[in-house]
Amino acid sequence: MLLKKNIPLKYVFGKIRYEILLVAVYTMAINTLYYRFDFTDISIPIAVPMVLGTVLSLLLAFRSNQAYDRWWEARTIWGAIVNDSRSLTRQVLSLMDATYQSEELAHFQERFVKRQAAWCFSLGQSLRKTDPLKGLDRLLTRRELNHLMKYDNVPAALLLLHGKDLKLALDNGWINQYQQMCMDETLSRLTDSMGRCERIKNTVFPATYSLYTHFTLIFFILLLPFALIDVMGFMEIPLVIAIAASFLLIEKMGINLQDPFENKPTDTPVTTIARNIEKDLRQMLQEQYEPQEDMLVTQKYYVL
Repeated sequence: MLLKKNIPLKYVFGKIRYEILLVAVYTMAINTLYYRFDFTDISIPIAVPMVLGTVLSLLLAFRSNQAYDRWWEARTIWGAIVNDSRSLTRQVLSLMDATYQSEELAHFQERFVKRQAAWCFSLGQSLRKTDPLKGLDRLLTRRELNHLMKYDNVPAALLLLHGKDLKLALDNGWINQYQQMCMDETLSRLTDSMGRCERIKNTVFPATYSLYTHFTLIFFILLLPFALIDVMGFMEIPLVIAIAASFLLIEKMGINLQDPFENKPTDTPVTTIARNIEKDLRQMLQEQYEPQEDMLVTQKYYVL
């Protein structure tokens, strides 16, 4: 994600460099026809592009607002994912208890917490249409990785493994039914957040609205040199370029923000958020789990 102080002008204007080049050539051609070849009848009243520019401003403002709402909703969802990941880890580490087999429980908690960190990375990667298992070998066991390869929706499969582990913890007496219900509610909130992200990803912005707005913008830019040629002279060339660049940048901004999971610099920073979640969960886990070297480790796993 781009930070405010790190946005270079090359990146900003690089998005519209070809459009600006065409506008400059077009405006210079109109100016040459008017002053060099004396085609003075091509000028039009300035009110014509002003009316069209007002309509275009409303269209672009609506699109920008809708695109920003989608981006902000995505960021809000991932804020909830941060909170629920911390809550789930706190519940796993504080509510589970065993008089015996404490080392087995500690390893169970470690596996569970690392899997939750892996879920955050997997969700972000799947939303960006990349490999959802990439880089997760450091957080998941080989048995879990082999099991997840059978699923198209890896984040949903990870939540399913969470649910099976909660059932295992209940069967082993590490939690009671009320504690299991509380943890399952947290899993349900994570599932809801995943579904909301998928809704944003799979619901495209109306193509007809984008097309009509773009055609209106092109028509406005085509008319602008004819309206300014009488009053501005040769100065209309930089003025038309500046006005066209402003409208084009606003249009590009809406296009970039309307899908916050496209793996672009303007995306919701899901990878950075997932890294921060992993750091927090690992710190919480380290405080809870201090292995005893003189105890025998026996692990129980869910049935795959």
